Amino acid sequence: MPVLVVNAGSSSLKVSLVADDDSTILERDLKASAGRFDDSELRGAVNEMEGVEAVGHRVVHGGPRYPASVRVDTQLVNYLRSISDLAPLHLPASLAGIAAVQSLLPGVPAVACFDTAFHSNLPAEASTYAVPLEWRTRLGIRRYGFHGFSHAYAARRAPELLRRSEASLRVVTCHLGAGASLAAVLGGRSVDTTMGFTPMEGLVMATRSGSVDPGMVLWLQRHEGMTEPELNEALDLRSGLYALAGVADMREVVRRATTGDDRSRLALDVYVHRLRSGIASMAAAMNGLDAVVFTGGVGEHSAPVRAKAVGGLRFLGLEISEELNGNVSGDADISAPGAAAKTLVVHAREDVEVAREVRRVIADRGR
Repeated sequence: MPVLVVNAGSSSLKVSLVADDDSTILERDLKASAGRFDDSELRGAVNEMEGVEAVGHRVVHGGPRYPASVRVDTQLVNYLRSISDLAPLHLPASLAGIAAVQSLLPGVPAVACFDTAFHSNLPAEASTYAVPLEWRTRLGIRRYGFHGFSHAYAARRAPELLRRSEASLRVVTCHLGAGASLAAVLGGRSVDTTMGFTPMEGLVMATRSGSVDPGMVLWLQRHEGMTEPELNEALDLRSGLYALAGVADMREVVRRATTGDDRSRLALDVYVHRLRSGIASMAAAMNGLDAVVFTGGVGEHSAPVRAKAVGGLRFLGLEISEELNGNVSGDADISAPGAAAKTLVVHAREDVEVAREVRRVIADRGR
């Protein structure tokens, strides 16, 4: 069953046709900014895809109502509209993608595949915020986690690369792109992650702040009169690397840092500090570490970020080969000989995980 996968992210829109053997028949990367894209470009890309038997939409947030993938219908679309402010860089783009593809392929079954699903069974101690009971019960406030398909694929590839059983493997998956998050994956199951109620919590990202003191937000409201839209725009679009270095692209941050630019050097240091701390925290959630996997645009392509992060984590048994780290080609083990814990690089294949979910949902419905 060839599956058309529509992956609407905060900084990109990827459309791909995935075959039964997980190979990509055709793929198109479209321009997107702040979750917005050219509708005509998406339509053009979809029209290139032939033989589509099902559609899978990667949807970032399922909210408290949808812990697993479901068929797209009017009820789902209306619900996603109602929770769009939980992921304002992502959900409007997903809804636009669903509408555009539905009009082009009206008779083709479509499935909404939620990034939060991989983390839906987090242990209570990892998913629960220490906030009033009513917030947690009536409002569904909890840690949801995101980038689930990327974490799932990276965690599944790790035992394959290491030729070990997944059963007890302790893996920290590092999805580092415009958005960034970590997951502690024990025996194939997510047991902790850095993102929470929204995709803003956790690591420093391209334009998102990552975790900040909520008291700071209250102070800005009280003393500077900042409104919720103003705060949201600042923390989502004008923070992160962009706020620190004046540029959101990690490649440019690294280049400027190596030439002595103080702002870029600070941005890289802050980014790596948070990254190291997060990896160590994820390892603690599993009582140890067997492997770290880097994936996503920065994770796959930035040797300096990988080197700096792992360089501060030797106490966890991590050590990488400088030569292997600088010459990554495809999925690879870049560990130094004798390293107690392995360091891997895996090409992100969210489309494969989404396609598998689509086939599972359709097969379950047919039983």
